Parts: sequence; structure tokens; C-alpha cells
Amino acid sequence: MQRAPAQNARAAFAIIAGSAAIFAIALRVRGLPFSADPSLCASIDTIGAFLTFTFTANALVHFRGTRDLMSLILAIGFGVVGLMQLALALHLFHNLDSALRLLDSLRPFWLQSNILLAEAMLLASALERPFPHSVDSARKDVALMAFVGTIAYAAGALYLLFSRQPEIWPAGPIMQPLQLLPVFLYVLAAAAFRQRLKTAFSGLDQALALAAWMNIAAQLVLMVSLQALDAPFTLAQILRVSSYAVVLGGTLLDNSRLFKQVQQLAISDPLTGLANYRHLIDVLESEIERSGRTDREFSVLLLDLDGLKSINDRFGHLVGSRALRRLADVLRVHSRAVDTPARYGGDEFALVMPETGAQAARQVASRIRERLASQTEQPKISVSVGVAVYPSSGATAERLLMAADEALYAMKQETQKRSRSVG
Repeated sequence: MQRAPAQNARAAFAIIAGSAAIFAIALRVRGLPFSADPSLCASIDTIGAFLTFTFTANALVHFRGTRDLMSLILAIGFGVVGLMQLALALHLFHNLDSALRLLDSLRPFWLQSNILLAEAMLLASALERPFPHSVDSARKDVALMAFVGTIAYAAGALYLLFSRQPEIWPAGPIMQPLQLLPVFLYVLAAAAFRQRLKTAFSGLDQALALAAWMNIAAQLVLMVSLQALDAPFTLAQILRVSSYAVVLGGTLLDNSRLFKQVQQLAISDPLTGLANYRHLIDVLESEIERSGRTDREFSVLLLDLDGLKSINDRFGHLVGSRALRRLADVLRVHSRAVDTPARYGGDEFALVMPETGAQAARQVASRIRERLASQTEQPKISVSVGVAVYPSSGATAERLLMAADEALYAMKQETQKRSRSVG
């Protein structure tokens, strides 16, 4: 209970100290005899616009895959900001002769896009918890996009209206308190994303938190700018565009992680986590091709969980599913790194063992059966096993599995005969 106030105090101190340091650096930078070329300013804005468009596309891809509301809101916000920056850049390119005067007059416009971005980040972090996923309806998605865009733009326009008043936007180098509103919004957004990182790591959340602080720095640096194109103005512009690159990198990392998860789901069985039938066939075909080149044999075990139907009838399907997972765990234990354990379907499993002959494969089958027999968990489970060897048992994946199935059936018949003779 005492740790939270201490953490909050440290965070507040870090914010104050960091802001003071940034402000001091900005004052130092202001003294530099530097004036950027107008075309450089327009080029930086163009780069920023295309970075935001790229992020928007990736955020929409993320949204399509996860229905994550935060991604949708961020896509809207960054898309609108990108359009505004591109419009400003094109306007500057067509008026380079009067760019300095034009930039001073468009400075509130530049800040309007800044507050729009801050609003989008804050909205995304605020709405994600109560509404983590958007409803699966294209019409409602469009309505939500229009609503968020309208609210954000209206708030930005209101801010722009106030900021143009002389008493609020003086000609001096220091901004008025109202002009610190973007800083306040970015601080709230950074704190929200930092809080999210405590519960679950996300590359995008980490990037958004860093981008928020970069935009805070940009806004504080801009406070000491005397005119457009001076050193603080250019530094603020570079910081802001760099924050877009950071956010884009975060969403690319997240999308890459999601793509790997989708790939894994496509080749794995959801109940046991083993390879599924599709991946099993791919592995068999790859092994057949490789063994054909190296002239080495490999083996396939086909395992059938005995009496799964009776387990389901007597103990319930949850216990039956648990029995399947127990067998899967034993298969993992007795698999080498090069082996592929898989769920063949229903109560049948397979184990592909490269460069393994029939005798070694039967030894592995015996160890699996012994391991299951030694388990104390109830109900007791056992397996019947069939072995097939490439190329003697078959030269195709279908033929190998058929041969293993025939061997499995023969073992079941033998087991039933012994049971009847004992009875």
C-alpha cells in the first residue's frame, strides 16, 4: 500500500526534472545561429505524413485481425494528422518564397494537429479498457470512426479558435498556459500506456509511451522558439516526426508477433499444442524428400489412446480431454528436437522420427507405453502403437500412415486376443 505513493512521487519528480532539462536544452539551442531552409521544413512534414499513413495502414491491419478498438482509434487519429501534415507540406512547397511568414501564420495549424494526435492517443488508452474489442459490424465500425474523428477534430478546432486570440497567442517567445494543453494530454496518455505495460507487454504500448514523451519534449522545445525555422522550431519538428517512426516500429513489431501467432495456430492442435494433421503431412513430405536425397530411413509411430470413449462416458469429456493432453505431454518428453509429435485426429497421435530405424522406433514406443503405465493420475490410460519405416513400409506420406495404421490395428487385435484368453 505504501509503494504506490512512493512510485507516484518518483514519477512526478521524473516528469518535473525531465521537463526542466528539456526546457534548459531548448533555451541553449535557441542561442544557436541556425535557420532551416523552408524546403527542409516541408520535406520533414512530408516524411512525417507518409510515416503516419504507413502506421495507419498497419494499425488497420492489426484491427482487422484482432478487432482491437485502440488500433482503430489510433489509425483514425494518425490518418487525420497525416492528411493535415501533407496539406501543410504541399502548401509550403508551393510558397517557398514566403515560407517564413507563412509558417508563423500557420503555427497554430501545426499545433492543432499536435493536439489532435494527443487526443487520439488519450482516447485510445481511455476507451480500450471498457471497450477492448469493437463489435463485428462494418457499419458500426464506420460510425465509430466518424464519431471519434468528429469529436477529435471539433476539439482541435476549438483549441485553434482560442489559440488565435492575441491574449492567448502573443508574439513573444513563451506560450501561455492554455498552449500547454497538448503537453497535459500527452502526459496523461504516456501514464496510461505505462500503466498498461504493467499488466501485459506490448511493443505498440511501449512505442506509444515513448512517442508521447517525445511529443512532450517537442512541445516544450517549441515554447522557446522565437520564429519559424529557427533551431528550436526545427528540433521540435524532428522530434515529432521521429515519434511517428517509433510508433510505426512498435506496430510493426506487434503485427510481426501476431503473424507468428497466426502461423502457429495454423499448424498446431488447439487442445494439445502438438502439430496438427496439416503440419504432420508437410513434415512427412519434407522427410520423404530429404531421406530420398540422403538415402536414410525414418520412422513414423501412430498411437491410439485406448478406451477414450469409455473414459468420456464414465468420467466426462473434460477428463477425456485431459487424457489426450496427458498423452501429448508424454510424447513431448520422449521426442527429440528433430522429432515431430502430432495429433493425427480424434484419439490418434503420430510421431515422426528422422533417421530412426524400426528397432529404435519400437524402443521409443515401449518407453511411451511404460511412462503412461507408471502414471498415478486417474483414470489410467494406455496406447496401442503402430510403426512404419520409410522406404520399406511405403514411399509416400499416405502409404506410410496406412502402414502404421495397419500395424496399429494388428496390435489392437493381439491385445484383445490376450484379454479374451486371460478372461
